[in-house]
Amino acid sequence: MTLTQPALIAQTAHADTLVDNIRGETIAAGGSVQAFIALMFDDNGVITAVYHTGERLPRQGKKGYQYRIDGKGHVLLPGMIDAHAHVIDTGFALLRLDLTDTASLDEALARIAAYARAHPDRPWIVGGGWNQERWHLGRFPTAAELDRAVPDRPVWLDRVDGHAGWANSAALKLAGVTAATPTPDGGAIDRLPDGRPAGVLVDHATALMDRVVPTPTPRDLDLALATAEADFAKMGITAVADMGTSINEWLAYRRAGDANRLYIRIMAYALGTEAMATIGGTGPTPWLYADRLHMGGVKLFLDGALGSRGAWLKAAYADQPASHGTPLLTETQLGNLMSRAAMDHYQVAVHAIGDQANATLLTTIDDLGHTYRGERRWRIEHAQIVDPADWPLVATIAAKGGLIASMQPVHQTSDRVMAEARLGPDRLRGAYAWASLKRQGAVLAFGSDTPVERPDPWTGIAAALSRQDKTGAPAGGWQPQERVDRPTALAAYTTNAAWAGFAETRFGRIAPGQRADFILIDTDPMTATPDAIRHTKVFQTWVGGGKTWDADAPAGEAKDKPERPL
Repeated sequence: MTLTQPALIAQTAHADTLVDNIRGETIAAGGSVQAFIALMFDDNGVITAVYHTGERLPRQGKKGYQYRIDGKGHVLLPGMIDAHAHVIDTGFALLRLDLTDTASLDEALARIAAYARAHPDRPWIVGGGWNQERWHLGRFPTAAELDRAVPDRPVWLDRVDGHAGWANSAALKLAGVTAATPTPDGGAIDRLPDGRPAGVLVDHATALMDRVVPTPTPRDLDLALATAEADFAKMGITAVADMGTSINEWLAYRRAGDANRLYIRIMAYALGTEAMATIGGTGPTPWLYADRLHMGGVKLFLDGALGSRGAWLKAAYADQPASHGTPLLTETQLGNLMSRAAMDHYQVAVHAIGDQANATLLTTIDDLGHTYRGERRWRIEHAQIVDPADWPLVATIAAKGGLIASMQPVHQTSDRVMAEARLGPDRLRGAYAWASLKRQGAVLAFGSDTPVERPDPWTGIAAALSRQDKTGAPAGGWQPQERVDRPTALAAYTTNAAWAGFAETRFGRIAPGQRADFILIDTDPMTATPDAIRHTKVFQTWVGGGKTWDADAPAGEAKDKPERPL
């Protein structure tokens, strides 16, 4: 059985190629939007010239261009950069059981049962995407409920945020999780009144299941990568920051690069300091495969997610007064891990969602700044709830060595109702506060957290401009003072996202010397309504002067796709 995901097109750059008949826009060095009418790139996939209104275009010939691409009057932008993605997980989410769009527990159970019937030879049923908030359940689902759908095999299903998992009784038995199992530090086991595990494991407790869930094979990883690449290409994404790269995932990227099948640029952040040292050794790796792969940093986790009440809050949860969330590291542990990375000049990216997690991280960064000087570009991943009392510290750090707020606009539109329930009205001022963090000097880099959300930059830009979801809710936008303007939104998906990965001299803009990563689309994000931007059509995607997506490509141009894994 072959895949049905949109196919990638294997096309390389040609010497002296002119791209004209376009409405080009890019973010200039000062942050403004700069228009242009044509560009030219060489056979290395590097832009050699950009032409503006009133400038004469070259002629075809030895002293001009050799090949021409007719942009057909479309808008041309730099390729979109997803500043926070999980590449392999994105591929697996498209290949495995997906519960993302289920609206009720019953619908989810029916889909799980149907999937199990369709795959009778699979020893485990593995998937994810469930969200009890979307089901209006008011609690976590249980193993007993999952047993109704699949009683004969173990099942393990990740929550949509990746910070919890749902097991059936067979899986819990294989993992040895019982009433006597102690709750791991930095985790939680949802329990029945008698102490037995109810079925959901949160944050570090999910490691109990990781010991027994089958590990993906190299072939599985290669397929997941190819599937994710196709998904990114059709969205107009040419580069991603891969947050939490494992050693096996890195090897999959190297295999793809060695085989000339790496069609996106991956800025990898290793999953913890052990993977960091194994992959990079005494420092970040070189840029490999013509700037398509680089491991320059480490990803650490300070707390969990708001939806599973793992985010670490200063005050108790409004809808669970006994809990402040779950810190995954002490302040000392965080400082030691960040110092271990910084001493070898790795960039540090830390997952922090709750206001206490963000306050702790900001204090730690400020302390480390006295030892590790220079432009460190510390990254806060998510920065969802930042107490306004801590905003001055954001400004202090930003002025010293750069601070990146790596945020996901669609999280705001997906989470707003849940966030109101978790936080109550008094803490919403610091929630998803894009504009406020920017005013304090933080550099906004936008992404999707795929597969938590779809890797669709157009939905993200629409949300950033409007603070509204696809239905237009709420009227006037949620906390509308935190909207950003159009150049800021475009920069957050291009130049800022490249800067956030120390890649600004390589890609992210349309300018001489930059890689020829660009897209042709039907919508001008500088003038279109947010709703029109949300429905942007991507005609073509180009990476390094090679086409990776063409909405109108004949089927014969597509690469052969491998079969699904078991």
